[in-house]
Amino acid sequence: MRTMQDWLDSYSRDHQHPTNQLLHWICVPLIVWCVVALLWSVPVPVAFARPGAWAVLAMFLAFVWYWRHSHRLGLALLVAFVVLALLTAALFHALGAANLRWLALAVFVLAWIGQFVGHAIEGRRPSFLTDLSYLLIGPAWLMEKLLRRLGLGPESHA
Repeated sequence: MRTMQDWLDSYSRDHQHPTNQLLHWICVPLIVWCVVALLWSVPVPVAFARPGAWAVLAMFLAFVWYWRHSHRLGLALLVAFVVLALLTAALFHALGAANLRWLALAVFVLAWIGQFVGHAIEGRRPSFLTDLSYLLIGPAWLMEKLLRRLGLGPESHA
């Protein structure tokens, strides 16, 4: 099984250009939010669960995947998922399911355009075109960079 560091190193090789990196800092979180928002807007039978159940399930499954590969990144991304869930729940109640869905679709399309512009500048295909698992690595890659900037890098094992 590949380690998280293997995944991150491979992803980094496809994201060297500063403009591509900047676009990823903007677009990847937006895309993750869009997926959460779109899943949040999928109807759930009232007897089964509350609105947002599909999004919470998807975030839980993603968290399990991250946790299996890195407890540190898994916990950090769990915090991000909680923030996204709270934001999305508030928007769901303010806008309603249909308006939230349309907003998320519009942002999703624009964010993916930004991603492809970044990769055109980079001169490399997006990593997920070789392995769909890279769709989960983008958020982890950004979280790893954020944790390091905050001085929360992995402990050294001397």
